[in-house]
Order: sequence, then structure tokens, then C-alpha cells
Amino acid sequence: MPPGFAPGAGPNNLQKAALSLSLDGRNAVAAGKDKGRSSAQERERARLYEARRRFHASVIQRRRRDNVIAGVAGGALLLAVLGGQVAYYTLGPGTPEPAPSPSPSQSPGATPAPSPEPSESPTPTPTP
Repeated sequence: MPPGFAPGAGPNNLQKAALSLSLDGRNAVAAGKDKGRSSAQERERARLYEARRRFHASVIQRRRRDNVIAGVAGGALLLAVLGGQVAYYTLGPGTPEPAPSPSPSQSPGATPAPSPEPSESPTPTPTP
């Protein structure tokens, strides 16, 4: 009997290679070589996955920060416009003209001022 085929003996390299078929159906080469290649591919996939995950997290964080900045800037702009309107209509050229104050009322005991009496003959107006 050839070596490695004795009853109770462990599998030889040929048997190991036959048992190490990959899950996607490819024929595998020697177990040690395939293991090194697959572990390198797994590491690369894990590295890419982690890089994509970090990038996605940074995009979400940047969008949140940009939204907060836009909200604060918009609120400040709204307050500035409102303050400008208030200042324009209370202090600036938009201030309403002051209404003439009513003259003080005469006291009941005061005599009224004499009114001019009309003249007997009206004065003629010159015509151009």
C-alpha cells in the first residue's frame, strides 16, 4: 500500500487539496497557497468595507454640520432683516411724520379773540 493510504492514517497532500474546494466552485490549488490568497482577499475586502463605512459616516456627519450651519445662518439673516425693518420704520426715513398736536383748549372764562370784521365794499381783484 502506498504511504498515506494506510488505514487510520491522516490525509496526504493530494487528499487535502481535493478537500479544499472553494465555496464558489473553483478548483483550489494546494491548501496553503489558497489560504494565503483568500485571507489576503478577505483582508482587502474588510479594508474596503471599513473605508466605505468611514466615508459614509463622514458624509453623514458633514451633512449634519452643514445643516446646522445653514440653520444658524438663516436664523441670523432673518433676525437681521427683521431688525432692519424695525429700525427703518422707527428711526430712519420710514418714520411717519409727526401729526400736528391739537392747540390747547381755551378756558371757559377767557374771552374770545375779536374776529376781523368784513369791510363794506369788497376789494376788486386785478385780472391778468
